[in-house]
Amino acid sequence: MVFWGSAVLVGLSAVALTKLGNLANTSFLALYQHWPWAAFLVSPAGLVLSLWLTRRFFPGAQGSGIPQVIAALSQRTGESPSRLLSVRIAIGKILLTTLGLFAGASIGREGPTVHVGASFTAAAGRLAGIKRPGLERALILAGGAAGIAAAFNTPIAGIMFAIEELARGFEEHASGTIIITILIAGLTAVAIEGNYTYFGVTQATLAPGQWLLVPACGITGGLAGGLFSRLVLDLSLRLRETFARYPYRLALIAGLVIAILGAISHGSSFGTGYPQARALVMGGARLPWSFPLTKWLASLASYLSGIPGGLFAPALATGAGFGADIGRLFPAAASQAAVILGMVSYLSGTVQTPITAFVIVMEMTANNTMLFPLMAAAFIATLTSRLLCREPIYQGLAGRFVARTETRTVAAKDYDGPA
Repeated sequence: MVFWGSAVLVGLSAVALTKLGNLANTSFLALYQHWPWAAFLVSPAGLVLSLWLTRRFFPGAQGSGIPQVIAALSQRTGESPSRLLSVRIAIGKILLTTLGLFAGASIGREGPTVHVGASFTAAAGRLAGIKRPGLERALILAGGAAGIAAAFNTPIAGIMFAIEELARGFEEHASGTIIITILIAGLTAVAIEGNYTYFGVTQATLAPGQWLLVPACGITGGLAGGLFSRLVLDLSLRLRETFARYPYRLALIAGLVIAILGAISHGSSFGTGYPQARALVMGGARLPWSFPLTKWLASLASYLSGIPGGLFAPALATGAGFGADIGRLFPAAASQAAVILGMVSYLSGTVQTPITAFVIVMEMTANNTMLFPLMAAAFIATLTSRLLCREPIYQGLAGRFVARTETRTVAAKDYDGPA
């Protein structure tokens, strides 16, 4: 009952984060439409406040949360994952992601939902007195995978995400735990939200003579995603050292950059990017060619600021923008086909998980006719991305969390008390 209860909490938290995130995003955009200059006050102040609350009350909640889940799975046997996965961190993640969206940050709620889901199932394991390392690991995997499934209403992608990203392998004895958790969390979210497709339904197809669009999107998405990952991995460490004494200055600068980009893009770079991506997928929008560039830069600034927030939704919006721009060069191809190819390419290039990327986009658009083009674009993008960034972004960030945790553990053991 403890285990099933935690799965229900994952579904409820996904719904809560969706509702709160949409409310925060809508409120900020309404404020921006009424008073555009407010962004230059709200964005910097909001990011500084979010970073202060993270450091003061919710350490471990920063970033997307997926690296923390991977780090918890990578810990040595016998070590408690509570430093990275706890109910306190889960609550902070929900509140601070909402605050970041209210500040106009280009962040998503799907990575945080993974972190929240793994935190709840790990806490349930501790509450039930589970000590077996294999079962503890299965619970964390299950909670993280259920988070993706409940956030996007994509159960198959949740399973693939557990295999391809969180575990980078698959433990057979954990499969039942993962699937049951995904099922319960997904049914909880669907019971409240109804059965839906995240980006709506599209029947876009690609004729055999239009397959040049596939490598065009794959290479572009791979280069853009690989560069994003490389900059996050390189700059996050350097900026942390540079601003070690004054960490809030970095959040202030990032907030000003986000406000400037929002003014340049007439507000389209703020928030998750979901409205823009959905409009492009449904064929009801024609955004300026600069949209993916401003969204890319806003996402980079948001992540480097150190506030809690995910990469998935902004990555999908950025990819949709790149796909729409590339589609203009191929007028014979359906614009919607270019958009979803761009989405899967940029997501693959950023996180380097091609199977998860094409499955999640296919499920989110209920489009089975584009299976092979999406698969091809995803793998082309991943190979291209590795030319710029050999280490997957989440694995690289997770390694730093593991190193920090081990350093704190050693320091605690060496400390003999005050002289």
